[in-house]
Amino acid sequence: MKTRSQSAPKPLKTVALGPRPGSPKQRQRPKPAGKGDPRAPKKPPTAFFYFMEDFRKTYKLEKPSVKSMQEIGKACGEKWNSMAFEKISFSFIHLQEKVKYYDMATEKRAEFDKAMIEYNKKKETGEISEESDLD
Repeated sequence: MKTRSQSAPKPLKTVALGPRPGSPKQRQRPKPAGKGDPRAPKKPPTAFFYFMEDFRKTYKLEKPSVKSMQEIGKACGEKWNSMAFEKISFSFIHLQEKVKYYDMATEKRAEFDKAMIEYNKKKETGEISEESDLD
């Protein structure tokens, strides 16, 4: 009689697993970006980008030796996150740190919305053709 150690081990049952999520077989290829109409109004920047514009100017004046965009961007993000959105009052100084940038962005967004409405109306009436005039 054979003992257990002398007999061949039984094969383990294997379960077929599908590809892991995120593996090359599972990933869907991104759709090619369709070229938008070059005559369409462009979306305005967000409040952060208006802030970044101002921040870069002052940061370069304060620290002219810093040339790295990465370092400037990091400092900008830290400053943006530390800024208050609410109105802060100190005796006579009224600070609305983020509010002015949100106001600028809201104003530009309203202009963009109006321009898009006009653009869509022109497109519907046929003043702007669907085909590109660039060819």
